[in-house]
Amino acid sequence: MIETSAIVDRIALMLGASWASGINLYAAMLTLGLLGATGQAQLPPGLEVLTNPLVIGAAGLMYCIEFFADKIPGVDTAWDALHSFVRIPAGAILAAAATTEIGPAAQLAAAILGGGLAAGSHMTKAGTRILINTSPEPATNWTASIGEDMLVIAAMWTALNHPILFACILVLILAGMAWLLPKLWRGVRVLFRKIKAFFSSQQPPQESSATTNQKKSGQDRKDDAA
Repeated sequence: MIETSAIVDRIALMLGASWASGINLYAAMLTLGLLGATGQAQLPPGLEVLTNPLVIGAAGLMYCIEFFADKIPGVDTAWDALHSFVRIPAGAILAAAATTEIGPAAQLAAAILGGGLAAGSHMTKAGTRILINTSPEPATNWTASIGEDMLVIAAMWTALNHPILFACILVLILAGMAWLLPKLWRGVRVLFRKIKAFFSSQQPPQESSATTNQKKSGQDRKDDAA
């Protein structure tokens, strides 16, 4: 029978892994794998696979690719769009894997919560980066990206070593996300409307077929009169 303190640890790790996956999945996997492989943290059985050298190598390679892609304005937005289909299910899988010792019902509940957390953090990141990319200089983009990487690494370490502290911090983060997300996506919608209006104003107005036919008929009558 798993102890109550161990259950608290697993829940904190489950919440942390799924939330971090929505921001930078590969950084979260790499951090957990390295901490477990070097003996600095004890991962639950369901996550011990992350300590495998092949998994660490794959996560490290993808993290290196994302490190550069995430710092190029425009490319980061495309990367985020593509990873909508990767981060959210991966967050659900990691959450379920963190709770294998608690039982099947807990795993299913963890997968549902994990997927929701990953979706929320992913949408917050993606919306923020779309608005940041409207700035003419790249410094803000780089600062945001490096800050996200450091936040994910710190979150994984805190979830493993100070689970109760991490749970309290996560509650505050989730409250901030709930307040920020509607404002972010309103800003994104306004931005897309401005872009659409800009490109619409660049296109020359096209004459309707009725107007064209009228002009053609008028020209034919002039030719007949001549």
